[in-house]
Amino acid sequence: MTLFIVAILVLLGGIIAYLASKKGFVAAIALVIAAALCVLSCVTTVPTGHTGVVTTFGHVENFTLDAGVHMVKPWQQVVKMDNRVQKQTVKLACFSSDIQEVNMAYTINYQIRKADAMTLYSTVGVAYYDTVVSPNIAEAVKVATARYTAEELVGMRDELANAIELILSEKLEQYNIEVVSTSIEDMDFTDAFTDAVEAKQVAQQNKLKAQTEAEQRVIEANAAAEVKKVQADAEAYEVLARAEAEAEANRKISESLTRDLIDYNYAQNWDGRLPSILSGQGQSSAVIVNAGDLIGGEE
Repeated sequence: MTLFIVAILVLLGGIIAYLASKKGFVAAIALVIAAALCVLSCVTTVPTGHTGVVTTFGHVENFTLDAGVHMVKPWQQVVKMDNRVQKQTVKLACFSSDIQEVNMAYTINYQIRKADAMTLYSTVGVAYYDTVVSPNIAEAVKVATARYTAEELVGMRDELANAIELILSEKLEQYNIEVVSTSIEDMDFTDAFTDAVEAKQVAQQNKLKAQTEAEQRVIEANAAAEVKKVQADAEAYEVLARAEAEAEANRKISESLTRDLIDYNYAQNWDGRLPSILSGQGQSSAVIVNAGDLIGGEE
């Protein structure tokens, strides 16, 4: 647009110079320069990663230009808007549902939609981050954080991040800004709350340790009782087996005994002495009848 205005001024200057001096070469030079400036004013380039928004005397046209070289009307302007993924990290102070202060570092990756860049430019402008993105980040973080207690925030960080991203995506969608990804870089609580959480964790760990030790003692006691039971069963089985073996041996011995066998064993073990009949007790006892003498007397 600037070159086009300069071209018109040069052309007017050439015409005035020709009328004043009646020299045609001055007008010709002015005409050439004006024509060159007009051509240059029609050429525009859009760098890679940007989208060109065309305006005509301030009116935003309903189309965009991709990266590259383009020809436009000399009275049109091209606003170059960055359509690459952009990253911003913000630090915010917010409160949980139980009124605990939380300091958070939140990162968002976002980009504008190329096909709708002219709508974003006409409704918001080029400073869309400060105008739209930043305020909505703060609102989404504060709204989502207020849904959880401080203790829940400690263990539900991923769920909180998803809730913030959902709110933020819905808010920026109406401005044709796409949320690519988000993350909670850091979350810090007051010292008093941090100390309370640590104390609770220590208490829970001690309780778990006591429960584990008690369960271990129960397991060991049950194992010892089981060992004793097995040992008792083994001893009882051994006694039973031995008794059954002895009974079986006695049965077999009893079945094998005959009168002749008994007399034979008795004869084999007899020392040749006949029994005697004693009278009295201890050292004062005396032999009354000696079976051997009786047998000898008969002979």
